[in-house]
Amino acid sequence: MAARLLALPGNRDAAELLLIGDPVAMAAGERIAGTTLPRLEIGSLESLHFEPGRITHLTVPRALAAEPPLGESREDAGRSVLGSLEAATAAARAGLVDGIVFAPLNKHSLRVAGMQQEDELRFLQDRFGVQTFTCEFNVTGDLWTSRVTSHVPLREVAGLITPEAVKQAVHLLHDALVQSGLSRPRIAVSGLNPHAGDGGSIGTEEIELIAPAVRELAASGLAVTGPWSPDTVFIAARRGDFDAVVSMYHDQGQIAMKLMGFERGVTVHGGLPVPVTTSASGSAFDIAGKGIARVEGLQQAFDLCVRMATQLLEPAAAAALAA
Repeated sequence: MAARLLALPGNRDAAELLLIGDPVAMAAGERIAGTTLPRLEIGSLESLHFEPGRITHLTVPRALAAEPPLGESREDAGRSVLGSLEAATAAARAGLVDGIVFAPLNKHSLRVAGMQQEDELRFLQDRFGVQTFTCEFNVTGDLWTSRVTSHVPLREVAGLITPEAVKQAVHLLHDALVQSGLSRPRIAVSGLNPHAGDGGSIGTEEIELIAPAVRELAASGLAVTGPWSPDTVFIAARRGDFDAVVSMYHDQGQIAMKLMGFERGVTVHGGLPVPVTTSASGSAFDIAGKGIARVEGLQQAFDLCVRMATQLLEPAAAAALAA
């Protein structure tokens, strides 16, 4: 998928591109995609430079001795990906890159390779040294979602819903939407329980925790409403009533978003120092190596990352000109 994305000339013109990946994996990707990328290979970030029309390829770390079997979770493949993520965060911390896009990752491969965090977002958060709230956003077309809890067992969700967590999720999503180009995003907050608690007869989290947070957010000037019934809020969002929905847990938002546009969905890792995006489709082991994976989602992720990074750079560029 990454090879197909990078083979498109328009993408190579959209930004200066640093490709980080094991040469063995990249060669396999090019073979499957039926393309050869115009690459400039470097062995360290210290020698980083760009040439028009070419992709700069950082060829370390090398974790693969040979092309691994496709469609399997493997320790060596996981080590290769973790090494690439380490290098990408190092480049971002050093100010050498302004955003990160990665193809879908297999979480099990990362864990058998030694990742201790619940997912790649927490791994990146640790590498960036971010102590504040982070969250996955999912984007389909013009609609965004975030969630208060993420990759945790469902039985733990209710205990993690607090007014502060709701406010953090909303603020983070609001800031990302502004960064993407919306001046005053309209955000709906979902309830936790069926029918948003139905006045307290199916749970009181909405009354005691979520609604107070929404009122405080609205009083601060944000265009936030809720808590809305989880089974209807996405109908209103699809109609265009909202720019974004904050859900309480993973599948509450993910199922709706993937039904609305699985092939073009984007995941954004919010709360990190630079934009980090990927396609929302997953690693699709069932079609690995068949050359039929669709690139639309990763293309949307690439376009969004470029747009967000540009928005971040524009104030800095203006300040530099004024100095």
